[in-house]
Amino acid sequence: MMGKGSVNHNTRAFSAKNVDRERSVNNVNFCHKSIKKVYHELFDEALERYNAKQKRSDRKIDSYYEKIRQSKQEKLFHEVIFQIGNKDDTNVKSEEGQLAKEILVDFMQDFQERNPNLYVFSAHLHMDEETPHVHIDFVPFIRNSKRGLDIRVSLKGALAEQGFRGGTRGDTEWNQWIESEKQELALVMEQYGVRWKQLGTHNKHLSVLNYEKQEREKELWELQQTITSSREDLLDIYDRQDEARERIERTRERKERLEDEIDELFATSEELHSDTEALKETRNQLLSDNEELEKQQKKLQRELDKMVESKEVMERNIHAYDEELRWQLPEPGALMSAKAYRDKKALPLLEKLKELVKNLTIKSVQLAETVKRLTDRVDTLESQVGYLREKNRDQQDRIEELEEKETNFEYLKDYLGKSEVEGIVEYARSKEQADREKERYYGRGR
Repeated sequence: MMGKGSVNHNTRAFSAKNVDRERSVNNVNFCHKSIKKVYHELFDEALERYNAKQKRSDRKIDSYYEKIRQSKQEKLFHEVIFQIGNKDDTNVKSEEGQLAKEILVDFMQDFQERNPNLYVFSAHLHMDEETPHVHIDFVPFIRNSKRGLDIRVSLKGALAEQGFRGGTRGDTEWNQWIESEKQELALVMEQYGVRWKQLGTHNKHLSVLNYEKQEREKELWELQQTITSSREDLLDIYDRQDEARERIERTRERKERLEDEIDELFATSEELHSDTEALKETRNQLLSDNEELEKQQKKLQRELDKMVESKEVMERNIHAYDEELRWQLPEPGALMSAKAYRDKKALPLLEKLKELVKNLTIKSVQLAETVKRLTDRVDTLESQVGYLREKNRDQQDRIEELEEKETNFEYLKDYLGKSEVEGIVEYARSKEQADREKERYYGRGR
C-alpha cells in the first residue's frame, strides 16, 4: 500500500500509541539519509546545467528542493509499505511473524537494483507493531528530460523508464509497478515455503464502512495520479510551446542577422563593382602614364645624345684652337711698328677669342641648366613611378580583399541557396530604393 511518508515515524524519532518501544530494538534500519542531501546529490549538476541555459533570470531555480516542496504537481518523496499477512496469522510475536521478517529482509536486498529510478533514502522494517512490515521512502527521478531539468522528479516518468506504461484508469504505472513488486515478494516467499493466498484485497476482513472508505481513498489517490499525469502532460505542452517560441525567436534573430549580412554583402558587391571600374580606370591611367614616361625617357635620351654631340664638337674645337693658324698670333713683320701690330694683328685676334669665350660661356651655362632641368625631371619621374607602384600595390591588395568578400558571398549563396540569396538581395535593393524615395519625399517636405 502507499504510505503517507512520515520519516520521523519510520525512524522512531517519535512513537505512536500502537508502537511497543521495548520491541523497537528488533526493527531493521536498511538506510536513512537526509532528503536534502539526496536532492543535492541527485539534482545539483542538472540544476546548474538548467540555469546556465536560461536567458531570463526569473526562469532560474535557486533551490530544486524548495521548488518541489512547494509544487502542487510533484511530491518530495513517495512511500510504499509491504506487509505479509495480518496480526492474526502473522503476528510479530509468532514464528510466522519472525519468518515474515526474514522474507521482508531478503526482499529488500534487491529492491534498489530492481528500481534504479527510485532513489531509496529511508527504509525501515518494523517489528514493534502487530504485524511485520517495511516502509520504503524514495525519490522518483528521470534522466534526459526534455523539459525543466534534464534530471528531475517524476513518479510517472520514473516508472515509465522502468517499463511500466499506464493504460486504463485502474491500470496506472503505479498499479502495474505495485503488482510487479508483489510478484517479486511472492517469489521470495516461495523460497521460504510460503505461498501467496490471493484474496483480491488484504482488507476483506475490514468492516464494510472502512473498506468502502479505503476504496474511495484508493480511487481518490488514483484520480490524483491521473490529474498529476495530466498536469505533467500540460506542463510538457507549455514547455514545448516555450521552446517553440524560443526557437522562433532564435530563427527570427538569425534571419535578421542573415539579412544584415546580406545587406553588407550587397553593399560589398556594389562596392566591388565600383572599385573594379575604378581599378580599370586606374590601370588605363597607369598605362597612359607609362607611355608618357617612355616618351619622356626617349626625349631625355635625345637631349643627352645632343649634349654628348656638343661635348664632342667642343673637344674638336679645343684642338682647333691649338692647331689652326687662324687662332695663332702671327709674328710681327720686319718693318711693322708695335702699334700697327697691336691694332692689326693682336687686337682682332683678341676680339675673336673674347667672342668665342663668351659663346662658350653661354653654351656652358645653357648646358648646365639643361642638365639640372633633366635631372629634376628624372627625379620627378622616379617619384611618380614610385607613387604609381605603391598605388598599384594598394589596388592589388584591394582586389584581393574584394575577391575574398566575393568568395564569402558565393559561400552564402551555396549555403542558403541561390534563389534565397537573390530574393534577399532584391528585398535589400527594394528597401534601399524605398528609403531613398522616402528621404527625397521628406526632403522636399522640409
